[in-house]
Amino acid sequence: MNKITRRQALGTTAGALTVLGIAGATAHAAATDSRASLPTGTVDEVYQGRRIQITPGGGGHHGGHHGGGHDGLPTVRIDGSELHVMRNADDTWISVVNHYETFADPTSLARAAVRELQGAVLAPFAPMGGTA
Repeated sequence: MNKITRRQALGTTAGALTVLGIAGATAHAAATDSRASLPTGTVDEVYQGRRIQITPGGGGHHGGHHGGGHDGLPTVRIDGSELHVMRNADDTWISVVNHYETFADPTSLARAAVRELQGAVLAPFAPMGGTA
């Protein structure tokens, strides 16, 4: 009678998980590539029960204010509240909710913010150095 050893079982499991991870990463990369043109498009979707709306930014000028269509950045809203977003020099995106995690596009960033909020309401963003 052939018995499988613990080492063989672990090796088989590790191999299967590796294959699944590669397949998942490939699928994610394909989805990310299809959204690469996002700042020029509009998104209106419901993700995990929250409404995400992304509209293209205007202008393209450079100034001291980010978000809300300034500097060519898209306006990202979660349930109608604006999510402050910033574009990094390497074309990745960050937000005030996920400031230390980068994302390939505004849609991925907004979905991550929804997950991080865990149902909480997005508080209004007040930039530093505002008018007194």
